[in-house]
Amino acid sequence: MKAAPMRLGFAGAILLATVAGLSACNKADKPKDVQANVTKAQQEAADNNAKADQKRKDTEAQARADLAKDEAAARAKAADRSVSAVADAAVTEAEGANKVALAKCDTLEGDAQKQCRDAANAHLATVKDRAKAATSTQ
Repeated sequence: MKAAPMRLGFAGAILLATVAGLSACNKADKPKDVQANVTKAQQEAADNNAKADQKRKDTEAQARADLAKDEAAARAKAADRSVSAVADAAVTEAEGANKVALAKCDTLEGDAQKQCRDAANAHLATVKDRAKAATSTQ
């Protein structure tokens, strides 16, 4: 007799599982509702794609602008270095020429020697001033 209540409990459990299973089944939506959902999903996907494409374009444009700015800065820096190197070379050359001129001035006497030295030193000072002016505008 113990088997009967056990069978009844088992049968009840199966009946309960069957009813729960049947009530959990999805029913097909109406075609009109499905089409509206599909249209909405397509529109959202298109909107998201358009936003992503615009973001990509904006990012690429910003990268190009940054690159152009960096290139311009690099060119300006290279030009500054070039001007500085030319100015340094001019001063070095003028200093060498000044030493030669002063040595030649030593062959002169009196006022001629003084005028020669003053002219040589003035030329050196002019070259140094121009080099300083060229490099200070950087």
